[in-house]
Amino acid sequence: MLDIRDDLKLIAEMVEPNSRVLDVGCGDGALLDYLSHAKNVDGRGIELSMDGVRQCVAHGLSVIQGDAEADLKDYPAEAFDYVILGQTLQAMKQPRDVLEMMCRIGRRAIVSVPNFGYWRVRLQLMLTGRMPVTEKLGYQWWETPNIHFCTLRDFVVLTEEMGITIEQTRIIDRAGRVASRAHSGFANLLGEQGVFLLRRNGG
Repeated sequence: MLDIRDDLKLIAEMVEPNSRVLDVGCGDGALLDYLSHAKNVDGRGIELSMDGVRQCVAHGLSVIQGDAEADLKDYPAEAFDYVILGQTLQAMKQPRDVLEMMCRIGRRAIVSVPNFGYWRVRLQLMLTGRMPVTEKLGYQWWETPNIHFCTLRDFVVLTEEMGITIEQTRIIDRAGRVASRAHSGFANLLGEQGVFLLRRNGG
């Protein structure tokens, strides 16, 4: 079983055993591999990189090459119990549309995002006057795939505007610890990343 990141471990905790799962932008398939072994899920993946697809297939995972922003619209409503997007929303050209499609084709959606409101990011920008580079935001501005940075508060406001309910929230600090007060005013300042379990209102 492949080792997985801290945010992926929290995502895995939110997934019920024996569920139907679609992992969007699944990379090397680490999360799908983990879920198939630990939760016995019926897992599928979509990955833009052919290198990623080859790694997934080499581990026996059911993954296709595709562009989520173009291809998710072709999936029927509620085709999966969970649609997962880990640390990728900020790299989408139209993140709101992707979130809308995820909540349509999944009974639940799980999203993890890096927090541009994290105190180290704010401090680095204030002291240097340059775009921050951190462990979770590890690119220079001219090479980054991240085109829509947001804070955790930004993400929460977007879900409210879209009529999406946040059922669970996990805020992770730099050491990988989960904040005890996910909804406190300090979460947006002290959390390096957030993980959200979402449901369309009325779903």
